[in-house]
This record gives sequence, C-alpha cells and structure tokens, in this order.
Amino acid sequence: MRPAPAASRTRLVFLAAVTCLWLGLILVRLVDLQVVRHPELARRAQRQQQRTLEITPQRGVLYDRNGRELAVSIGVDSVFAVPSEVTDPALAARLLAPVLNLEPTVLEDRLRSERSFVWVQRKLDAATAARVRALNLAGIYSQREHKRFYPKRQLAAHVLGFVGLDEQGLGGIEYSLDELIRGRPRRLIITADGRRRRFERSDQVAREGSSVVLTLDENIQYIAERELAAVIARTRAASGTLIVADPRTGEILALANYPSFNPNEPTALPADWRINRAITLAYEPGSTFKVVTVAAALAEGLTRPQEVVDCQQGSIVLAGHRIRDHKPFGPLSVRQVIYESSDVGAIKLALRVGDDKMSEHIRRWRFGRPTGVELPAESPGLLRPASRWSRISIGAIAMGQEVAVTPLQLTAAISAIANGGVWVQPRVVREILRGNQRESLPSSPSERIIPVGVAEELRRMLAGVVAQGTGREAQPAGYSAAGKTGTAEKIDASGTYSRTDFIASFVGFAPIHDPAVTVVVVLDSPRGPLYHGGEVAAPVFRAVTERVLAYLNVPRDLPVAPDRSRLRAERAAVQDFQPGRFEPASWLEEDMKPVPALARRAASREEESAAATFASHRTSLRAGSIVLMNGDSVAVPDLAGLSLREAVERCARLGLEPVLAGSGVAVAQSPAPGTRLPRGSRVWVEFRAALPAALTRPM
Repeated sequence: MRPAPAASRTRLVFLAAVTCLWLGLILVRLVDLQVVRHPELARRAQRQQQRTLEITPQRGVLYDRNGRELAVSIGVDSVFAVPSEVTDPALAARLLAPVLNLEPTVLEDRLRSERSFVWVQRKLDAATAARVRALNLAGIYSQREHKRFYPKRQLAAHVLGFVGLDEQGLGGIEYSLDELIRGRPRRLIITADGRRRRFERSDQVAREGSSVVLTLDENIQYIAERELAAVIARTRAASGTLIVADPRTGEILALANYPSFNPNEPTALPADWRINRAITLAYEPGSTFKVVTVAAALAEGLTRPQEVVDCQQGSIVLAGHRIRDHKPFGPLSVRQVIYESSDVGAIKLALRVGDDKMSEHIRRWRFGRPTGVELPAESPGLLRPASRWSRISIGAIAMGQEVAVTPLQLTAAISAIANGGVWVQPRVVREILRGNQRESLPSSPSERIIPVGVAEELRRMLAGVVAQGTGREAQPAGYSAAGKTGTAEKIDASGTYSRTDFIASFVGFAPIHDPAVTVVVVLDSPRGPLYHGGEVAAPVFRAVTERVLAYLNVPRDLPVAPDRSRLRAERAAVQDFQPGRFEPASWLEEDMKPVPALARRAASREEESAAATFASHRTSLRAGSIVLMNGDSVAVPDLAGLSLREAVERCARLGLEPVLAGSGVAVAQSPAPGTRLPRGSRVWVEFRAALPAALTRPM
C-alpha cells in the first residue's frame, strides 16, 4: 500500500530537518576551523610542514692597516636530513657515522625524528663533504654556508677574537663589532607537501657584512709576539703582555698576549688563554706609577727637578708602618728619585700634594675608568676615592700600590708624556669598508692632562732612567729612548705582599724628541734570579723598539756600532720568518749578509741555530716542498691572481690544504697547476700585496 500523503510529508519534513541540522553543524564546524581557529591551526600546520633556517651570511674581512687579510670567510658544506625521506635510518646511520665521526645510535635517533628538518653535521671540510655526497643517501642533503678562517692563526688572536658555529662573534673585534661585520643572513624556508615531498625557497636576500681595517700592522704584531714568547721562555713567567702604539694618534700597532690561542680552534686550549690581558688584567703598577706622583708635585708647583730630597737611607715611617727602599739612598734630586726609582723620595713628594689633590691628578690621567678602546670586557682598573683612603694610602699609591691599572691604561698614560702632555684615546679600528664605500673614522678624542712644561721635564727624567738609571738595559741601538721600570709585589693567597711573585714591567717611548712608538712590556711572575723590570722587561723594550723603528724607517738619532747593528738585524730577520705565514719585511733583506768572522764567533748558540732554521725554511720553500697524504687524487688548481680567500676556497673544495705566504693576490704556487695530488696534500701559495679598491685611494 502507498503511504498516506500526511505521513510522507512528515517524513520529508523530518528528513529535511535532519539534513538542515547536519548542514548547520558542518557549517558551524567549518566556521570554527576556517575562521575562529584558523590562526592557531595555520601555525600548527606551519610547524609541521615548514622549517625556517637562517643561512649564515659572509662576514666582512678584517684587514691590518696595510690591507693584509687577518680574518676572512670561506664557503663550506653543512649536511642536514629530512627524516621523512630517509627510507632506512639504521642503514643510513651506519654508513654516515664513520664518515662524520659520530655515534651510530645518536645519529639514528636524529634520522628517526618527527621533525621536518634536522642538522646532521655543520661546516665540514671539503674531503668529508665529498665522502657524504658519494654515499648518495635518500633524505640526506647539503647546504652551503660560510666559515670564518684566520689565515695567520695565532697572530693578533686577542684583538681579532673568534666566532661561534652560527658565525656570531664571541670575542675581540668579532664580538664588539659583530652587528657591523656579520651582515644579514639569508632566510631559507623548507616545506613538505602532503606527500612529504620537500621543496625550498628563500624569502630574504643575504647582505654581506662590512669589512674593518684595523690599526694593527701585521709585521709589528709578529715582532711583538715573537719577542714576548721569547722572554716568557727565558724567564718562565706565568703570562705577559706587550703593546706597541703610536703616541700621536693613539693607534695600537701591536697588542700581544701570552699565552695565546688559535682562533680557528678557540676551544682547543684552556679558556683563560683567550683572555685579553692587555685590557682586562688590572694589576698594581709599582714604580712605573711614580711618574704620576712626580707629575702631580711638579704641576702643583711643590717641587723643582733640581730640588734635593733626603731619602733617609732608604727608610721612612708612615702611620706607624716602616717602608724600606730597595737601596739605602741618601739625598737625591727629584730627577734622581725617578732615575733610581726611590720609594722614599716618591712618598715624600706625594705627602706634599695631599690625598685630595693626589686623587684628582690620578683621575686626570684617566686611571679608574676604561680607555674606550673598541674591544670588549675592558677593565676600569681600581682607584678608590680619597675619602676611602687610609692614613698610609698616600704613601702606598705614590709608589704604585693600592691602585690597579691595565697595560693599555699605562700605554695611554706614557704616550701622553711623549705627546707633550695630551692624552689620546687608544684605538684599534681605523676604517670601515661598506662594499666599495670607504668610511674613515674621526680622530681619537684627546685631552690635555698635564702642562707642556711638566711633560717636557718628565720626558727628560725618563730619558735619564734609560741613560743612567734603572732602565739601562732598555737603550736601543741607534735611537734615544725614555722609559720607566717597575717591579710590583703581587698579593698572595694570604692577602699579604708576596716575596716571590712580582709583576715586572717597563714602559717607554722612542725616539725622545720626536716619539714614533710607545712600548709597554708587562711580565707576570718571572722566575729565576732576574725578576726586576729593569732586568727582564727592559731588554724586551730594547729589542722591539730597535726592530719596529727600523721597520718604520725612523731615522737614527744616536751613533751605533756597525758590528752590533748588523748582528741584531740578522737575528731580527731570522726571528721574523715563519713558513706559511709571511716573508720577512723587505727592510731586513738588506742586512741579511754574512756577519764578520769576529761577530760570528761571538754569536750565541741560539742565534746560530735560528739562522740554520731560517736557511732551511727558505730552501724548502724555494723548492716548493709539499707533504703528501693518502686519499683520492685531484688536480692542483691554477691559483694565479686569486685573493687569499678565493685561493683557500678553491683548495678547500678539492680537499687540498693551502700553505699561505704573504697577503694580497696569488703570484706563485707549488706544485704547478694540473699536478695530481692525493686529497689532504699541501700546496704552497705565495701572495703579494694588492689592496682593495677602497684602500688604494690617497689617505
């Protein structure tokens, strides 16, 4: 029987109502998903399907003042995986682990990750990257990145600093100017579609970082580091610092610390080796601070250079404490107080000045605050206000105790005397190169801290220290010099002054009448019978000053014995050379002739050994010697005309190790292009200076 029309209508109405309700629920759900919860769901989908990477940009180059490259960035490969595309994670891990020197279980866990992207290992050398590509594993890919490379290794490591895995600056100029040098990274978006297929796109173009021209001179820096390492070896000191500066401009020509590190492998050595002691080591300066004491008395008109001070046979009682001199001096002129470094004489002059005035004068010399150099973590030193001085403080501070300074602060202070009483802020950055644009920085801030007359008198006094006082060992051959010795007792674990640990130092400048360089030498805890500043630090000043002034072509202002000059020049040439770094400066080549028989017999065994080593290195370089290692054979590329960075990248792509000599563009190589060598072999490349366009314009 056919249903009654009323029943049919009821069923139709019911069906329509159910359908409308169902459609309504779907509509509500769609509105909830597509409108209300859309932002949240879109973010969740993006997290599941997309991975955004920042590809490190190419950092700017760090140059020395002559355009030699001290830090460059080269292209390297990093390996990553898309886990969803790895068909057999266990097999892939077993094949990759020995190549990458990883644990197979750890690597397998990465390849089984639920993430759309995982790093396997970053910044591989060329040979390892080639072995990974040869495996041709599904889901394993490589991405081109940049890696920081320091071609001169330890040279100026504390000034340059180092970078982390993501090319972020972690020390030195790399850290303090990181935002400028680093540039803008390229953003890479990796997306997987519904079938888990990977594709990528970039939504931001990378911007290379700006390059920086430093005030350092590569040759002077090398001289400073070699001399510092030599004195550390002789004295077995715990550490040391040596600074060479231009007193007229405040530019740091060399800043050396020992111990040092290789910024290519910054974590290979203890962390304290990376400390820049030149700006962070605050120490009691000892007798070098007597210059400030005498300057204060002269500036206040409380004494004259010729005035005689009774030094009381080297003993004085101050606030119930007896202070003894290093020698029992009687009457000394103020000049002789500086020449002989008398503690009693300095204390008597400071007592005339008084606490408040003494504190005021010390602060004029910028002690107690950072110098403002463009390096991170600079210490302000230690200088308490006069209101917190004890009754004995004026005497202690007069001879360099109860006050702490950094080597760089002392460099700026002594440079002020050389500069006629004008303090100039130290600097290590000379210019900024933004592409082809050259941005010269303004001159360093300066301020007069002592009158011209006082500065001239101090200059004469410091010249007397070298000529007839405690700094006789600092006298450079052929040049006049002025300076001050210092031997400060360190405070031991018991809180008292040690009888065995000292800070030995020498600060000075040369030549006297037209100073070209200021040199500061600080040695921490030298061992042995010789530990005074005049015995261990002054000879370093002499050696560095002789070589640096000759390198800068500063005319001699004193006569010099020919035999002694020639012997020292040859020794300088020997010590300046190191294969794979750079050739000796051209000024040394003229003096590299056989020394007279008499001088040769007088030369030390150490000098003869060094000369033999030098000759051996030159012979091996001229022969183009290389070291062969096992591996796949590759053809040596033609590197002629390439920059240092381009040559390194070309060799790295082939798995060859470049041995670099000089800076600029490649002019010679050994072995010749086309020669087949095993991967890992060394190729010697000689460079000659070729400044970037921005640096070749007139200064």
